[in-house]
Amino acid sequence: MNKHRGGFWLSARGMAALGLIAAASYFLLMEHRDHLLAFLPYAILLACPFMHLFMHHGRHHGVQSQEKDKHDAGGPHAH
Repeated sequence: MNKHRGGFWLSARGMAALGLIAAASYFLLMEHRDHLLAFLPYAILLACPFMHLFMHHGRHHGVQSQEKDKHDAGGPHAH
């Protein structure tokens, strides 16, 4: 089996998939533009909670972050 260094998206199958995705996106936009534009305000509102979930990933609010700040500043928990 011949593996490409560029990964799936640079292989022949990946390029074919990108072409199909581009064609489907084009026809979706051309044929259903009115429906998509009507959904746009709801999409923006739905994006807010998802952005909050994914952009705060790894951040711990509350006591844990305060203890980490003390540790980083050389406080009593520093080693």
